[in-house]
Amino acid sequence: MNDDLDLANDPRWRRLWDNPWTCAVCGETHHGLIDLACANPAQWAGTEDKAPNSALDLSGDFLSEDFCVLEGQHFFVRTVLELPIRGSGGQQFGFGVWATLSRENFARYITAFDNGECDELGPWFGWFSNRLEGYPDTLNLKCQVHPVSGRQRPRVLLEPTSHPLAVEQQSGITFDRLLELYAINGHDIRTSLSD
Repeated sequence: MNDDLDLANDPRWRRLWDNPWTCAVCGETHHGLIDLACANPAQWAGTEDKAPNSALDLSGDFLSEDFCVLEGQHFFVRTVLELPIRGSGGQQFGFGVWATLSRENFARYITAFDNGECDELGPWFGWFSNRLEGYPDTLNLKCQVHPVSGRQRPRVLLEPTSHPLAVEQQSGITFDRLLELYAINGHDIRTSLSD
């Protein structure tokens, strides 16, 4: 399949958007794209039980939907890594992932988090903190964390390198690659989109 084709001509792409579809693996019904998410940073050794954000504790180990602290010394925020989908007219596929921040930048982010006014913040250096299936090791890739206002999760941009994830973030992915990523991560929807 030609990478530059307009996806509007791909019946699988139209089916993804025109009708609800059911993932044959998870059994859930979806409409359109689904993002994939990592529940916690790879460095987190605790349970996946989440505390409320309001219980944030900077002195020990803490995990919520948006923040993680290890030993009061390592600070993580939940972010979104977006991959453009070629030929889609601007659609993005997102991985919900974690990145480190320095203690100072973490504190700045926490202060602005509740009021949702983050446009003046960042970007900040961080280390990518997840291993993503379908790629060579992604843990500890250099990245920039870009806070977003309106209580949206920050966007993470990988340092431009030859790592396949960084290349795909820069150049985009095909629809077939997206379907492959879904399958690798336990959501093989290809049969749901075929006749």
